[in-house]
Order: sequence, then C-alpha cells, then structure tokens
Amino acid sequence: MSTPKTTKEYTKMKRIGNIYDKIVSYENLLNAHLRARKKKGRYIEVKEVNENTEEYLKNLHFILANEFYYINSSDYKREIIIDKGKEREILKLSYYPHRIVQWAIMLQIEDRFLKSLILDTYASIEERGLHFGARRVKNALRKDPQGTKYCLKLDMKKYYPSIDNEILFEIVKTKIKDKKLLRLISIIIFSMGAKGQPIGSLWSQWAGNLYLSQLDHYVKEKLKGKYYFRYCDDIVIFGSSKEELRKILKEVTEIAGAVLNLKIKENYQIFPTRVRGVDFLGYRFFGDFILLRKRVLKQMKRKLIPLRDKTILTNSENSAINSYKGWLKFCDSYRLREKYLVPLKDKFYIDIKGNKRRVDINVRSRRKRKKNNNN
Repeated sequence: MSTPKTTKEYTKMKRIGNIYDKIVSYENLLNAHLRARKKKGRYIEVKEVNENTEEYLKNLHFILANEFYYINSSDYKREIIIDKGKEREILKLSYYPHRIVQWAIMLQIEDRFLKSLILDTYASIEERGLHFGARRVKNALRKDPQGTKYCLKLDMKKYYPSIDNEILFEIVKTKIKDKKLLRLISIIIFSMGAKGQPIGSLWSQWAGNLYLSQLDHYVKEKLKGKYYFRYCDDIVIFGSSKEELRKILKEVTEIAGAVLNLKIKENYQIFPTRVRGVDFLGYRFFGDFILLRKRVLKQMKRKLIPLRDKTILTNSENSAINSYKGWLKFCDSYRLREKYLVPLKDKFYIDIKGNKRRVDINVRSRRKRKKNNNN
C-alpha cells in the first residue's frame, strides 16, 4: 500500500476565507476575553484587563486590524513540571495580548478544524474528553470481543518538540485561505522557530490534534482500522490478530516518518487485550471490566485519606472529591467508593459564598439523577 506524499490527501474539505475581520472585531475580542479569563480571575494580568476592558480591547483591535501583532520567543515564560514521572517544559504566553488573540482565532475557526478530525480523538476538545473516549473504548471492547482481541499501543517520540512547523502550516493552509489570517497564524506557529510547538497554550492543543489528523484518516480509511483511538499522541488500535496489528504498525511508522517527520517510540506494544489490560485515558480496560489507572488511584489516596481527620473541608477539597467521583463513575469502583468516599459522607464544606454544605458522595450519572428527580 502506497504511503501518501503530502498532507493534502485527506484534507479535501472546502477552505474558509473572509474571516479575519470577524476575528479582530471588538465583539469577538470581548468574547475571547470572557472565555480566556474563565477560572483565572485571581491572576493579576486578568484583573488588569477586567478593570479597563474597553481600552485594552480597542487597543488590541487596532494592533490586529493593522497587522502589527507579533510574538518573540522571549515572550514565553518557561516552567518545568513533573508529569507522569517526567520533566516537561511548559511555555506560557502573557494573558494580554497573546492568550486573548489565540482565543479570538479559535472562536471563529474551531468548528472548521473540528470537522477535519475523526470522532475518536479526544485531547482538549469540548465534550470529547477522557470520559467520552473511555465510553468509546469500553463499547468497542464489549460489542466486538474478536475484533478487539489484540491491542497495539504506541506514542510519538518527543511529540510537541518534534512537530515540523512547515508541515503544520501546510496542514492549516488546507483549511484556511484567508491570507491575513494565515499570516497571523504563521506568527504563532513559527514563534518558536522551524520546529516544535510549545506545551501550555490553546493553540498548541489544537496544533497537536491537527498534526496527527492525517495519520488518523489514513489508518481509518486506507488501512481499515475500525478500532482506532487517540489522545494527543497516545494511540490505541485494536485488531483480531497480532499479524494485522504488525502490518498497521509498519504503515503507521512509514507515514509518521515520511509525511510528518515524526518517530514512534521504541516501547510500542502488541499484546492480548483482555489478558494484560489496556492502560489508556486514566483507566485499565480488560473488556468485561474497567479499573482505575494505578497512578490515578495513588493520587486519589493522597488527596482523600487526609480528609477523614478534618471536620470542615474547604471548597477546593470538595472539588477534589467531585473530581474523583467523576473518575470512579466510569469504572468498576464499588470497593474504591466504599473505602475512600463513604468515610466522607458526614463531612461538610464551605462553598465560595461562605455557606456550609454537606459533601455529596453520590457517583450516579446526571441522567439517573434527573430521572429520579422527575419521578
């Protein structure tokens, strides 16, 4: 089977144009500010824009309308975090103007980008997160035991630092024809040079999704990979035999190198799905049952066990409880709930308005709660 030579083979949708004026309009910039500041109201730079919103946004409109906007590599603030036991460099831009600009762009073109992605890619996509993906994987395993008998699990080597920005820009050009907008996006894409996208910005999340979109379509449409799931650069593919998955691995390796200039990590695995279990999206999938990933379980223990000795919890601690309720809702977790949530059932917390409320340890789905309330 021939490997495609360019990034255009699976990007035949109509390109959008005449959108730059909408992006730089005051109304869109205001909406971008409102979206970008969500859960960041305590930040000093956000407060500054909030206090004099009209002046800041009119000035930003002038900068964008006259194409004066730019980014220097020195504009990025570097921060090292430990993620999954690894050191990662997070690069952050200032709230004004950079984060508002990225939100202003995405508010107008997000739908176009979304239409070019397959359903089974989940990272940083609204209403398509971890739990959506977990349901999709769970349903595939339960409905087709033979077709999901074996699993190929792989990811890319140093994914974000390895993104070729010329290739990324070519991908963007298959979706957008507005020259002013392309110029603006090129400033963002090449702000770190010819290679690499910074982890930590709204744009980089979408860049990560777009860059592998051709690989997604290639596996689904050319290789007929029915059960293909991706979260950022973590990829899981199910098949009925190891031979089938080895062929897919060979093709994926070729297209990743020839078209996207990426390398697959050497630690890829092909294994029996229900024997070893598939560690993906925060869970371990065994077909008939699903367990919480060990790392998530350890984090939950560290967070929830100390709360047993407290009389009144903070709003933040109650939020942590709700977060883990969400994790437990999508797996076989009766014993975990009994051990870590039930001891907190008589606790109270103070909400953001200063009111005292009882902690809710119920992990039933919203749909079930609504049905019970209606009855």
